[in-house]
Amino acid sequence: MQDVADAAGVSVGTVSNVLNHPAKVSPATAERVREAISRLGFVRNDAARSLVSGSTNSISMVLADIENSLFIDMAHGAQDAARAIGQNLLLANTACDMRLQDDYLDLFDESRVTGVLLAPMEDSTAGIARIRSHGRQVVLLNYAPKPGTCCSVLVNNEHVGYLAARHLIDTGRTRLAYVVAHDDYQPVRDRRRGVRAAVEEAGPGVTLEEIDSVGLTASHGHLVGEELARRAPSDLPDGLVVVTDALANAIIHELHTVAGIRVPDQVAVVGCENNRGAGAAAVPLTAVDMPGRMMGQEAIRLLMDEVSAGEQHRHATVVLEPKLMVRASAPL
Repeated sequence: MQDVADAAGVSVGTVSNVLNHPAKVSPATAERVREAISRLGFVRNDAARSLVSGSTNSISMVLADIENSLFIDMAHGAQDAARAIGQNLLLANTACDMRLQDDYLDLFDESRVTGVLLAPMEDSTAGIARIRSHGRQVVLLNYAPKPGTCCSVLVNNEHVGYLAARHLIDTGRTRLAYVVAHDDYQPVRDRRRGVRAAVEEAGPGVTLEEIDSVGLTASHGHLVGEELARRAPSDLPDGLVVVTDALANAIIHELHTVAGIRVPDQVAVVGCENNRGAGAAAVPLTAVDMPGRMMGQEAIRLLMDEVSAGEQHRHATVVLEPKLMVRASAPL
């Protein structure tokens, strides 16, 4: 900075103002400083600056599965909201690996980020407590924290399951199956409760079978689809609620494209995420939409509210409601 100041004929304080408070400097002086910065190849040391201030102008976001477009939508929403307030967004993908998640939390803690947005699939209370004890604020997305732990932004996942099953029931389906895996994941567990509630509400004329897909990827869906295709027509469900869209699209492929079991005529299918590929499948997928962008935006708002409130802050939870997107796999 001293070299830049000497080259521009100004003080170090003026260089600092150009970098951090440009409104305090006249346009002509600011242009002279920027020209010196460009000519000298100066890059400011944010690591050193963060040591002085105790934080950076960066927010980190740790996501469970970047291949799932719900998490991508969260990141887009958070990035838009962060940039609007002069913050950068740093992303990390844990691939549902809790050890990797802990590593990223520690890395961002050591980097003195303004705060952390965390979208896990499993209980992360210990990791949250660890970095909060160092003064790092955390907001949880799509996972309800233990009371008093931190702020959170949730989708009503129980209502996701309910909407999916209720739609099938309202369109005349009576032999429902719920395809699900990883019931230890909180969002998955909540969706199961919603499916069961809708079937119970419908009464004895509607039955529910629960099919364990073992995993949540397309490969697991292909295996479920193959198993269903081998059944006798009388044993085949006429309506499927599928916990992820990747599973649902793979099942549709095996039933409709490979085995010739018509979707939705013989089997209607509803997914629970409305991922970006939902409308582009061979049979466009009816799915319950998760407002990912809004989740990311709300998480930034909660985080900055906590940063500005300091000790006066009280943790808050924002619950967003899903909505059904009707397409060809389960029409009205």
